[in-house]
Amino acid sequence: RDVMDMEVKPQPSRPRWYERHVQPCVAELLGSALFIFIGCLSAVEDSGGTGRLQPALAHGLALAVTVAVLGDI
Repeated sequence: RDVMDMEVKPQPSRPRWYERHVQPCVAELLGSALFIFIGCLSAVEDSGGTGRLQPALAHGLALAVTVAVLGDI
């Protein structure tokens, strides 16, 4: 078989060091900071009758927002 008949598949480019190391660390830092800040704030601002529901909902919504915003990283 001739070399000219073979299809050449392009090699996928390797991610750069920034994409491999820095971006995941920044995403983890931002996600954890948002998650802890929102969760602690909801526990401090407890309005009496909500009990465990308010912090649970705040943690769940903070996690959902974090995944939606930083999910591509």
